[in-house]
Parts: sequence; C-alpha cells; structure tokens
Amino acid sequence: MPADAPAAERIPVRKTYKLYVGGAFPRSESGRCYPVTGSGGAHLANAALASRKDARDAVVAARSAFSGWAGRTAYNRGQILYRAAEMMEGRRAQFAAEVTDADGVDARRADALVSAAIDRWVYYAGWPDKIAQVLGAANPVSGPYFNLSRPEPTGVVAILAPPMAPLLGLVSVVAPVIATGNTAVVVASERAPLPAVTLAEVLATSDLPGGVVNILTGRAGELAPHLASHADVDGLDLTGADPGTAAELERSAAQTLKRVLRPGGGEDWLADPGTSRMTPFLETKTVWHPIGA
Repeated sequence: MPADAPAAERIPVRKTYKLYVGGAFPRSESGRCYPVTGSGGAHLANAALASRKDARDAVVAARSAFSGWAGRTAYNRGQILYRAAEMMEGRRAQFAAEVTDADGVDARRADALVSAAIDRWVYYAGWPDKIAQVLGAANPVSGPYFNLSRPEPTGVVAILAPPMAPLLGLVSVVAPVIATGNTAVVVASERAPLPAVTLAEVLATSDLPGGVVNILTGRAGELAPHLASHADVDGLDLTGADPGTAAELERSAAQTLKRVLRPGGGEDWLADPGTSRMTPFLETKTVWHPIGA
C-alpha cells in the first residue's frame, strides 16, 4: 500500500454487556435484552434482561461459593477486596465515563464519585479481620466456663442495588456483604446497569472466587419477587426497592425466615458508612468451653 494511501475506516468492536454468574459472563437464558440510554436520552448499549431462570442460576452459584468464601481467613478476604480496589483504580477512566453517561454529571464530579467508590472498597477491605473483635465478646457467666460470642456470615444475600447511584451505591451495598463472608446475588440498577457490568469485569480479575458476587441486569420488579421467596436465599437487602414494593417483598421473605434490610430512603452514599451495612447479615455464634480443659 502506498504511504500516502488513505487508511481504511475501522469498524469498532462494540462491547456486549452480559450477566455475571458463577464467575462467567453468560447472556440471559431467555435471549432477551433491553436498551440502556444515557441521561440525555442517547442510546448507550443493550443490556441483558435477566429472567427467573437466571436468578435461580445465580442463587445456585452463590450457594456453591459460600462455604469456600466463608471458610477463607478474614485476612485473605480483605486482601481480595483490596485487589478489587486496585483493579478499579486502573479502570477509573471507564467508570467515570459510564457515570457521566448515566447521571449527566461533569467530568470532575464523575471522577469524585469513582474515587469515593474505590475508597469504599478499601474501607471494607480493612474490616474482615476486625469485625469479630468489634462485635464479638467474652461473656461473663456464673460457672467454670469460657463463654465466647463471635459473628458469622448468614449465607446467600440477595441485593437490590440503588437505582440512582449506579457505582458508589452499588459498591456500598455489595462490599459489606462479602467482606463479612457472605455471597451475593445483585440486581443492578435497571436505569444504569453499565457500571455494574464493568464492576463485574473488575471482580472477575481480582482473585474473587466465582460465585461470590453474581450480578443480574434487568427489571427489579421481575427478579426481586423470585429472590425474596427463594428458599435458598438467607438475606435480602431492599435498598433499591420503593417502600410499597419493599413491604410486599418483606412479606414474601418472611415465608422463609430471611434476614431483611429495609430501604432507608435518601441515603447519603458519600457519608461514613460505619458498620451498619455489615451487621444485618451476620449471626452470633456462642461457644461454651470448660475452664482448664
């Protein structure tokens, strides 16, 4: 080809956004998708529209991963969460672009929100080997016994992510659940699912075992009732549900004695989270041991 010949126009490789289940990126078994638009109405992508079968598959994956994840040392879980923060740092430009498209904020605000999301991962990465000291106790008893209480993970937690904070809000509800040894099935923001899928790509390359976090995109109104009534889901975070829907989902969850975190409304995702999102999905185990034995 002559040096002055015009370069052929390149066909861009467009990204296909899929689900994240069991450490893999499948399309919905239904074959459905839905258009995702930006804050200005421009078409951004087509996201997978997860089905009831996809939700069941995600619960199976989360249950299969639970014993291995809960059985890891707390220190190791913290290392893996920190690795996720490292990977997010390397993709901050992509996250910032997706937050800008979703929420219509300027580049400076988007960068601040991405920084807050990365810092939130680092915050929770520091908690796995400390939460037992904060919530555990040596209990005074009348008798020759040691009586010790310590927190343990509940199991599989279904999470309805907040619709209006597609990255920082998502990180703020997922990280505390897995930091304490639970596994998660997450229904991403229907309005702005792209940051959630990009986060899934980060988790897939951050040493997090497959199945610990499973991310579904689609309609919360379609997926949430099945997760709320699923007998193998142990906890339900209703942060992303409106009050009316949350009440109905809580009634469904009561049939299988799930732990439920009710939506607070008006959450300030930039505020110090404390331990309030780690404690709802922990159970206290108390052990008696004879003194001197």
